Amino acid sequence: MRDTASEAAGLARIERQAGRVPSITVCLVTHNRPHYVRSCLDSLRVQTVGLDGFDVIVVDSCGTPETGAALREMVATLSNARLLRVDRPGASAARNMGAEHSTRDFLAYLDDDALAMPDWVERIQAVIQERHPWPGVLGGKVLPVWEKPLPDWWPESLRGVLSIIEWEGRGEFRTSAVPAGLEPYGVNMVVQREPLLEMGGFADRLGRFAGLLLSDEDVQVGWKLQDRGYSAWYDSRIVVRHQIQGTRMNPEWLIKRLYWQGASTVATRRMLGQPEQVWREFPRRLAVELLTGFAGLVPASSTRLLPLRWRLAYAQGFTRMALANEQKKRSLPGRALRALIRRDGTPIIPALDIGARAGVPDPVRPEARR
Repeated sequence: MRDTASEAAGLARIERQAGRVPSITVCLVTHNRPHYVRSCLDSLRVQTVGLDGFDVIVVDSCGTPETGAALREMVATLSNARLLRVDRPGASAARNMGAEHSTRDFLAYLDDDALAMPDWVERIQAVIQERHPWPGVLGGKVLPVWEKPLPDWWPESLRGVLSIIEWEGRGEFRTSAVPAGLEPYGVNMVVQREPLLEMGGFADRLGRFAGLLLSDEDVQVGWKLQDRGYSAWYDSRIVVRHQIQGTRMNPEWLIKRLYWQGASTVATRRMLGQPEQVWREFPRRLAVELLTGFAGLVPASSTRLLPLRWRLAYAQGFTRMALANEQKKRSLPGRALRALIRRDGTPIIPALDIGARAGVPDPVRPEARR
C-alpha cells in the first residue's frame, strides 16, 4: 500500500493532468548498434507533432569510442535530441538514466532497432488524454520488419519471443479485455515518469547483458505500477515496426531465448513478491524437464524435435533459477540443482547481480529516486 505522502502526491498529480496535453520524452537505448539508431532517429524526425512536440534522449550503454563518435554525429542533426552515456551494463540501467534526466510527464521507450510510425507520438498523447487518470503504462502494437524470412519451422506460438505484438484492440493488461499472456514490451512502451522513479525504476538485475537473455524488466515495471493502482493499458493504435535480426532465425537462438525466458519468469515473480507462484509451478516444470530430457541430445543446429526442445529449454531455465539460491546447500533442493547443472559443477544460472559480475560498483541513487 502507498503511504499517506504518496497518496497525496498521487492526488496532486491527477489534478495537474486535467485538460493538459501530456509531455513526452522518447528514450532510445543502444549498445554498439549505431546503424539501427540511425534508422530509428530518422523515424522520429518525421513525427506528425513536429520536433517541438517532444524531446529525445539517446542513451549509449557501455558503447565503444567509435560508437560514441557515431552517435554524437547522428544526435547533433536532431534539434530536439541529446546523448547520454551510462557505464553500468544493461538496458535497465540505460532506461533508468533516461528517466532520471527527463523532465516530461512520460517516457516513450524505443529499442534501437524499432521504427516509430509517423503518428506514434501523436497517438500516444491522444490515448493518454482519453484515460483519466493518466495510465501508468501504455503498450502498443509491434509489427515485424524481417531482415531474413521467418523459417517455416518457427513455432507460430513463439512469434512473441521476437517482440512482436499483432493483436488489434485495446484494454487493461491482465484482464479479460486483452488476450491471455499479452504483456508490455520495452520496444514500444510508454511509462509515466514520476511513478516510475518513485518505485525505483527498471530492475537492473534483469535485462539483456553480456550474452545473457534475461528479460521481463519491462513486464515487471508494468505489473508493479498496476499493483500500485495505476492503469496498465494496451492500445493497438500506438504502433512501431521492429527490425527482426536475421541472426535470430536459427534453432540455437530460439532454444537459448526460451531457456532465459524460463529463468526470467522466476526472477520476475520473486521481484514482484510472488514466490509461491514459482513453487506452485515448479513440479510441472521439473516433470517436463524429466520427460523431454532426451530431446536435449539433438544437435543444437537441428530443427528436429523442436517442440520438445523449446519446452525443455524453458523448463530448464525455470527450474535452475528456482533453485539458484539452494545450490550450495545440502538440502534436497540443493542436491537436485547439483544434479541439473553441468558436470564441472558450474551453475548454468549465474548470480543475478549483473553489476557485480561486470566488475562495476552499484550506482548511487539520485534524490529523485528516493
